[in-house]
Amino acid sequence: MDEFERLLKKYERVDKDGRFGREEDGEEITFTALGEQEEFVKIPKERIAVLIGKKGQTKKEIERRTKTKIEVDSETGEVFITATEETEDPLAVWKARDVVMAIGRGFSPERAFRLFNEGETLEVVNLTDIVVGNEKNALPRVRGRIIGRKGRTREIIEEMSGADISVYGKTVAIIGNPIQVEVAKTAVEKLARGSPHGVVYRYLERRKKDLELEATTYYEALEGKLPEDLDESGEEEE
Repeated sequence: MDEFERLLKKYERVDKDGRFGREEDGEEITFTALGEQEEFVKIPKERIAVLIGKKGQTKKEIERRTKTKIEVDSETGEVFITATEETEDPLAVWKARDVVMAIGRGFSPERAFRLFNEGETLEVVNLTDIVVGNEKNALPRVRGRIIGRKGRTREIIEEMSGADISVYGKTVAIIGNPIQVEVAKTAVEKLARGSPHGVVYRYLERRKKDLELEATTYYEALEGKLPEDLDESGEEEE
């Protein structure tokens, strides 16, 4: 623990908007060391075994793909991610952090590894920010509405948006490109606020028509292709 305590002193807790914050029970927290390629994440202790994997294979695979070093404290759920001399991608530490956070939010490693693909992002929706009131069963009921009978509602959101979804604890984690994430997040928030399932399904149907075109444009922009470089069929001109 001495090493972890030493490293912790180098970090300041920040939220996703860069503001200093306080830890809440059961919530992943992220610390950053300014000017250094290091990240600290705290995930639920029951997800540590999944992060490490059988014989350490999952952790090793994340390290291999990002060329970073990952240190895990199994007793506390604290995870340190550090750049190494072999790290080439300036975003590698952040990518490894997001994969770790995704596993911590209930994704299987295989689904979390989608974040290694160019243009894929992780969004975590805290249901306690949406659910109003102190009713004891409010959160379980909202979780049930999002998951649906035998998981069918969650599957429909995934099928229609193209995003992957994990409902875990007080959060809903979403992986996909920014367009897919926005659509899935909107559907989740509508359900959490009490919109009928039929209304949400119709919203997904309407947005599905635009998703493919928008996603194509998004990935082309990542590759540096401008709209004027494409012919009317969407193919790149010779």
